[in-house]
Amino acid sequence: MKNKPDNFHFQAKTALNNPSLQQALSKATTHILNKRARAIQELTDLETLRDRARRIKEQTIAQLNHYLLQLESEVRKAGGKVYWAREARDAQRYIAKLVKQKKAQLVVKGKSMVSEEIGLNEYLEKLGLEVVETDLGEYIVQLAGERPSHIIAPAIHKSREEVALLFQKKLGTNPEAEISKLTQVARERLREKFFQADIGITGANFAIAETGTIVLVENEGNIRFTTSLPPVHIVLMGIEKVIPTLADLVVFLKLLPRSATGQKLPSYVSLITGPRRDGEKDGPEELHLIILDNGRSRILSEPALRESLYCLRCGACLNICPVYQKVGGHAYGSVYAGPIGSVITPPLVGLYRARALPYASTLCGACRDICPVKINIPHMLLQLRQGLSYRWNRNLINPGYWLEKLLTITWSMGMKDEGRYRFGSKVARLLQRPFLKKQKISHLPYPFSRWTKSRDFTPLAAKPFRIWWEDNQRSSKDHERAD
Repeated sequence: MKNKPDNFHFQAKTALNNPSLQQALSKATTHILNKRARAIQELTDLETLRDRARRIKEQTIAQLNHYLLQLESEVRKAGGKVYWAREARDAQRYIAKLVKQKKAQLVVKGKSMVSEEIGLNEYLEKLGLEVVETDLGEYIVQLAGERPSHIIAPAIHKSREEVALLFQKKLGTNPEAEISKLTQVARERLREKFFQADIGITGANFAIAETGTIVLVENEGNIRFTTSLPPVHIVLMGIEKVIPTLADLVVFLKLLPRSATGQKLPSYVSLITGPRRDGEKDGPEELHLIILDNGRSRILSEPALRESLYCLRCGACLNICPVYQKVGGHAYGSVYAGPIGSVITPPLVGLYRARALPYASTLCGACRDICPVKINIPHMLLQLRQGLSYRWNRNLINPGYWLEKLLTITWSMGMKDEGRYRFGSKVARLLQRPFLKKQKISHLPYPFSRWTKSRDFTPLAAKPFRIWWEDNQRSSKDHERAD
């Protein structure tokens, strides 16, 4: 059974009780963050670059229609074909039509979150096609029958031992084999598929409006094969991926690889402008660009959420997020996990269905601080929570809403009056005594036990700060007089 956004709490508990997952997530996110920190330190103009990148995205999203139409025109001039897909099924049907026309049997795919978003693999397999993921991480999760757990590192949730056992089961390899050997086996299997493939499908990191160029960044070379060996190349891109000029690309290429993988530059940067021309030895005979909306216009129409379309899909906010670090990507039940996933999933699938995701955050602000284009994710999460409060929580049969409201009113009354505050503090100190253990409150009665199942409270100090301060001042004055 696939995980779903409306089942986040159960999925998160399952993840927290998985020691292997906890170890894999901790090891991987720590490693990526350390690499990023070293790469970022080499930039003397980091904040200037971040500000410039944000301004480019602001300008582009503000004039999105203009740049998308310019992109369409330039792609067509270069010999490519463009299809506008309003919904996932529109993109699916267009690809199915191409598959039928070309009598395709085998499709190879470079890593594409948009293809995951529209469920393309399952759709094509139902049509009888063989679909092979060529990114190593995507290949691993495909063999396992799972979704990617991370935007950049799809198999981040799996340990080396788990991958070795999976390869033994699916590919007949030695379970004791080193990672390098397993990688070699995967490459040999995939190379056969590249030469046999009828169609190659990729996403797009960027699409440059002034030239009609599709930009793809990678480290394995699989995307280069996917775009150059099959006779047909299909590009799936969300409407937010367009940028105005080649000069703008330079800014993003300084930020994206450093934020994503801790590299100055990825091993391969492919700039694809149209299909293969006369005299060229490689490249597809046909290039099809599918520009997908699939709910993005709804995000564009919401001023409070619009800046989520600035996202570069670098995954940095996932790596730094304390919630993602503990539960991983599958707990979110969505293609897009972590802080940015908690923002963009509700408008894509429905706010009520994804109602748990805006609360899957501590609001610590680390995601905003690490974002290469300074997206204010915590603010947008609060906006979504507010929307849930008004659209769903204001319900007479929802006890959680009324309990929270009662506690808020009580707290407000206590904080507004000094006498009530002091009385409330004394009562709280008395009530906490039965639950104190080693200077921690590790259990509380229901319904507060739902909080202390996985958290400890720091108890109220035996002596209020006001009294401590007065005693300290008195002691200091007595010491001065003694001198």
